[in-house]
Amino acid sequence: MENNPFEIFTAEYESWFKENNNFFQSELLALKQVVPTEKKGIEIGIGSGIFAEKLNIKFGIDPSENMLKLARQRNLTVDYGFAENLPYPDNSFDFSVFITSICFISNPSKALQEAHRVIKQNGELIIAFIDKESSLGQILTAEKKDSKFYSTANFYSVKEIISFIESCNFAVSEIFQTLTDLKKTEIEQPLKGFGKGSFVVIKGNKK
Repeated sequence: MENNPFEIFTAEYESWFKENNNFFQSELLALKQVVPTEKKGIEIGIGSGIFAEKLNIKFGIDPSENMLKLARQRNLTVDYGFAENLPYPDNSFDFSVFITSICFISNPSKALQEAHRVIKQNGELIIAFIDKESSLGQILTAEKKDSKFYSTANFYSVKEIISFIESCNFAVSEIFQTLTDLKKTEIEQPLKGFGKGSFVVIKGNKK
């Protein structure tokens, strides 16, 4: 990624989660509904490892060396690389997770095909993202060109992500949502389904 904002604004990325801890904790709760924390998983687009550390995900890959430095400080096993060309053998992991990284990937279909390849039979794919059609999705889309982080992003609707998942031979099994009210300061309990929350988590099973 040319002029990778996560390489440039690494410290600001970390600070955001401290300043918006209620959002972070709400997102973690939604992820914990579907992430099999006792199994061997990889986060694709792991960034600084701030989510992986809390979800007991030990492995990751990312195209930002500055982010990976922070991930290594969290004792995570990480590699430099891109989602469309994963440097792992077939059937290496029980599950793969994309946490808000899908919108920064140039070729999401290729990335999901790669995820399918490295996941074991009957393994799981989990994609967490900001729904383009949600209140936050609409705000981020409107402010996209002036954003340090999202100027290069492609936001997706839930239906678009489901289409990606199903076209890459996964069967959607669960969907959770959170951040239904952006004015709330307390941590939200996740809800099943989508259409109310800005942060959506979809789990698919490898066919």
